[in-house]
Amino acid sequence: VQLQAFGGGLVQAGGSLRLSCAASGYTFNQYVIGWFRQAPGKEREFVAVISWSGAVTEYADSVRGRFTISRQNAKNTAYLQMNSLKPEDTAVYYCARGSTMYVKGPTSYDYWGQGTQVTVSS
Repeated sequence: VQLQAFGGGLVQAGGSLRLSCAASGYTFNQYVIGWFRQAPGKEREFVAVISWSGAVTEYADSVRGRFTISRQNAKNTAYLQMNSLKPEDTAVYYCARGSTMYVKGPTSYDYWGQGTQVTVSS
């Protein structure tokens, strides 16, 4: 099982980025995909999760209305569209494979991508 997150970069406040998570080595449409982030000196925190079909999504309060999670099962890829970015969104972003939508702690995810850096300048 492998997940690879990419698409991060440096963007000004108010700008947008789209992260991608490419998965391989398992049946993609049988698992949820979650996005997490970790800023320096802080714990890894939940950002968003999408169900196996893509029909159900959930977001952290801090990103709801600005970020959109989606997936294309035919391409074994999930996405995180990030709009209206703020300096406090600066972090390393990770995608991960999970079995349930309803437990949002990192320990409920069993495989993780390597992370992609997102830096938002003010």
